[in-house]
Amino acid sequence: MPDVTAVGELLIDFTPAGFGADGAMLFSRQPGGAPANVLAMIAKLGAKAAFIGKVGEDSFGHFLKETLTGAGIDASGVVFDKEIHTTLAFVHLDSKGDRSFSFCRNPGADLMLAKDDVNQELVDGCGMLHFGSLSFTSEPCRSTVLELVSNARHAGKVISFDPNYRKLLWKSEEEAKAQIENALPLADILKVSEEEMTLLTKETDVLTGAAELSKKGPSIVLVTMGAEGAAYSCLNGSGTVKPFPVKTIDTTGAGDAFMGAMLHQLKGKTKEELANITESELRNAIEFANKAGALATTKHGGIPAMPTLEEINALGQ
Repeated sequence: MPDVTAVGELLIDFTPAGFGADGAMLFSRQPGGAPANVLAMIAKLGAKAAFIGKVGEDSFGHFLKETLTGAGIDASGVVFDKEIHTTLAFVHLDSKGDRSFSFCRNPGADLMLAKDDVNQELVDGCGMLHFGSLSFTSEPCRSTVLELVSNARHAGKVISFDPNYRKLLWKSEEEAKAQIENALPLADILKVSEEEMTLLTKETDVLTGAAELSKKGPSIVLVTMGAEGAAYSCLNGSGTVKPFPVKTIDTTGAGDAFMGAMLHQLKGKTKEELANITESELRNAIEFANKAGALATTKHGGIPAMPTLEEINALGQ
């Protein structure tokens, strides 16, 4: 059975791939979706991972399921929608490799996930369940995932939450904040970006913001800061962990690589063990995750950019 099961969006990222002879920008079809990216990192490191989600009954959807299987992820939880197309995202990169998105998701198949679509065995058998807030932008996915995560928490599963806020996919910032805050008490492990931290707490100082988020329920709060590394807050301490400089070309999968590496380091721990984790153990896990996140920026795309254990261990030596 899976060490980690994730539920949420599985989609196509169209990433910049140069220019054609006529000067028009070219895009490369890449598998994506934050929960799937996280699982790809986990599987790349040798753990068992499983995905629950919905794609369209189209060439993109079948490509995505095949990609998960090829990445070593249990894709038995992938279902197909015969009427709604697979969700598409177009990635735009600036001169520093930082990305922004345009979406074809009104609706997209991932939002059509209904309660009857869920392979409950993948939840019952896992040690950890991971989810993100993009499942909450619309029904029926919102109610499906919220109930799934709530039941898993009551059953004693470790719950991991990465909001992965995308402004364009929400009706308003207020709705996004309300839905994310509603899910915070369900999480044992929370990972947010600086932007998401400020959205939820109005704080700009990462340690203050992380401490505020800890008060909302999670045992471990992680704040990713891109090229500045990551901050954390737990019962036994708070602080920051330095980054690992690399030649960045695409930041698309960085946060997901970080999160997948963190969950790999923390898998197998009980809720009580996570709540009482020592600061030194947490810092070691974050250092490992920082390496994974940095390496993911040296390649294009999400799932294809996940580094190997050997690459992670070699960085900084």
